[in-house]
Amino acid sequence: MLESWKTYTLSDFMNINPLVKLKAKGKYSFVEMKDLDANLKAVKPSDFKSLKGGAKFQNGDTLFARITPCLQNGKICQVKGLENNLGFGSTEFLVFRGKECVSVTDFIYYLSRDPFVRAFAESNMIGTSGRQRVSKEAFQNIKLELPPLPEQKAIASILSALDDKIENNLAMNKTLEDMAMTLYKHWFADFGPFADGEFVDSQLGIIPKGWEVKSVYSIAKFINGAAFKSKDFLEDRLSGLPVIKIVEIKQGITSQTKYSNKKLDPKYTISNSDILFPWSGNPHTSLGIHLWDKGKALLNQHIFLVKVEDEKYRPFVFNTLKNLLPTFINLATHKQTTGLGHVTISNLKDLMTLFPNEEALDLYNLEAKPILDLVYSNQIEIQTLTQLRDTLLPKLICGEVRLKEFQETLANVL
Repeated sequence: MLESWKTYTLSDFMNINPLVKLKAKGKYSFVEMKDLDANLKAVKPSDFKSLKGGAKFQNGDTLFARITPCLQNGKICQVKGLENNLGFGSTEFLVFRGKECVSVTDFIYYLSRDPFVRAFAESNMIGTSGRQRVSKEAFQNIKLELPPLPEQKAIASILSALDDKIENNLAMNKTLEDMAMTLYKHWFADFGPFADGEFVDSQLGIIPKGWEVKSVYSIAKFINGAAFKSKDFLEDRLSGLPVIKIVEIKQGITSQTKYSNKKLDPKYTISNSDILFPWSGNPHTSLGIHLWDKGKALLNQHIFLVKVEDEKYRPFVFNTLKNLLPTFINLATHKQTTGLGHVTISNLKDLMTLFPNEEALDLYNLEAKPILDLVYSNQIEIQTLTQLRDTLLPKLICGEVRLKEFQETLANVL
């Protein structure tokens, strides 16, 4: 055992479902399961509701999804932004908090994300298939060597610095994407740079002379992903490539991601910076336009790989699709069956959009490309920081890496 570290059961080390007093029928901040993002440390309430039961918590508490598949998907977040410091949420949350003189609440969050703790929770789930849960009592059966309070605070501080940098990059990308869309509309909706030029009539209204109206399908190649069967997936990850479904685009490659070495046409292999367009699923949560940033992989069906003819068209195509996303969502909503909607090739052929001349494209690219490049660069840095955090977390938690060994490296990274 490391010097000054002690052995605890988790139920002795932290408070699980600590008492939180809320007034009956009072209104409080509400957190749903869908609010938790496995890639983010913090979760904020999405609603304000009258109390009707469920998990109760306060700012800083860790919400730990206890039900399948949310637990396997890593839905574990630290809650923030509760009005009057109090809130409630899904009955499927366990609530973790530090214990006075024993543990620090911020350290508890990272401890709950430790792969060993998560694997223990998953292996102790009970119930019928598809609705299995881990109970509060299960945490009485796991023992860990854990650090004293000062080292807990230092570990939480290091990991929080990485999470803060990740969240700053995400916020920066949101600003950059807003800037990119403002620029796109200035050029291709308001025609700001061409206000003094000649205009002509088109089926989309008045447009600059020399420009065209084309179907969305004609501005790029839309390659649907391949179909996979259960027999195509590998038992291990030692060979093959990850198979990318919509969940991987949203949550990244996880322990639940399937791998395959199926022989496919090269067009189904994706690489970093490729444009992906999920076209099927819940219209409001599945559809989107994304830059892939997680390495070489195989593309599953229900996602278009969008290939541009020339790299100079890339920012224009990307932002055109982003601009049309509300239209795609509307189309998919009207084609819903059992909650799912689709954007079809036929939709892309029927939907018309503006296509500028070469000169305008070249000029637009000069302004738009640096923004898109920076968005992608930030995404790659987020991937690097996330991998570093996820690699470092279990090593710090178990004492394999000590703080002094890593502080200089962290300073260089940040």
